[in-house]
Amino acid sequence: MDKMIHINLKAMQGIMNRQTAIANNMANADTTGFRAEIVNARALYVQGNGLASRASTSEAVVGADMHGGTVETTGGELDIALNGDALLGVQAMDGAEAYTRRGDLMVNESGLLTTGDGFPVLGQGGPITLPPADKISISGNGTISIVPRGGDANQPPVEVGKLKLVSPQGSEIKKGLDGLFRVPGDGALPEDPDATVTTGALEGSNVNMTQALVDMIEASRAWETQVKMLTTAQEMDDGGASIMRMPG
Repeated sequence: MDKMIHINLKAMQGIMNRQTAIANNMANADTTGFRAEIVNARALYVQGNGLASRASTSEAVVGADMHGGTVETTGGELDIALNGDALLGVQAMDGAEAYTRRGDLMVNESGLLTTGDGFPVLGQGGPITLPPADKISISGNGTISIVPRGGDANQPPVEVGKLKLVSPQGSEIKKGLDGLFRVPGDGALPEDPDATVTTGALEGSNVNMTQALVDMIEASRAWETQVKMLTTAQEMDDGGASIMRMPG
């Protein structure tokens, strides 16, 4: 019975991973630019002598749903919605280059341009820092222009940088626990000259709450099934032990 129990426990661990991913998706249903995590299950056959007659399961996050979310017009001068499959380059907490779909940009007290969750936005030469300005605008190709503080609003805006926009087409990217996408092996994606953004708009999360609720119910039922199998295994083990204790 110990073999059956270990297989059940492995399956329950996979179900817990699935429930964690679903719960994370549901919690980020209103997060700007969020991409829902995808969990996949695969069979793990028990290795050893003899036939491969038993298989446990493994469920883990294998990627993200890259379908676009709903784009809503906000009118914010620093709000952008990335078009197509474009990604915005940012600097992760460890200093490495990473990518996001989040476009609610802001300027902090030191002039550093960041995303809404605080990651510095990358330009062609590293993190973008903006001088004091009366007005900031972002063009469709990601070029940032400003009207300097106290400057003449009738003069053409001054270009101060350009967002690093990339495309993941043809490259492998993985989503991290911080919600950012990375190239395995500390790689970096080249800038995509054809990538564009829609200014004054934000893309919402692509989480389908109805499907997420259905997935959560299915995971709960799968957990209950495994618990019943554990109970059955215990009853069979108790029954075998009772037989062994019977007098000869």
